[in-house]
Amino acid sequence: MSDSTIYFNAEVYYTITRDKLMTVYTIAQLRFKDIASYRRYQKAFPPVFARFNAKLLAADEDPVVLEGEWPCNKIVMMAFPDEAEAKRFRDDPVYQAIAADRKAGADAVVLMVKGIDAAAPK
Repeated sequence: MSDSTIYFNAEVYYTITRDKLMTVYTIAQLRFKDIASYRRYQKAFPPVFARFNAKLLAADEDPVVLEGEWPCNKIVMMAFPDEAEAKRFRDDPVYQAIAADRKAGADAVVLMVKGIDAAAPK
């Protein structure tokens, strides 16, 4: 198996490296403060995001809180084949230009989370 082979599985992209799945997820929790700025970002986001090897998994402005307190208005979840692609997206100058509206429009906690190694024992 090639180290750079890309597979499509259950709508999430994986990169196979040494026979291990290395999916990385970016999870953003947002609390709106200037909705007009955020909506500008939201409108500009799809064509910028489409330039990357990534999948938008969820973007929910009305998630159901099952436990605890959650002071946010929206959650966004994205999948990348690896950490390098997630960082390439985050650091991209075109993305950074539109992210100014996201930062003006919402306070956010953004996490990068490593996926579970599918080759690990169950």
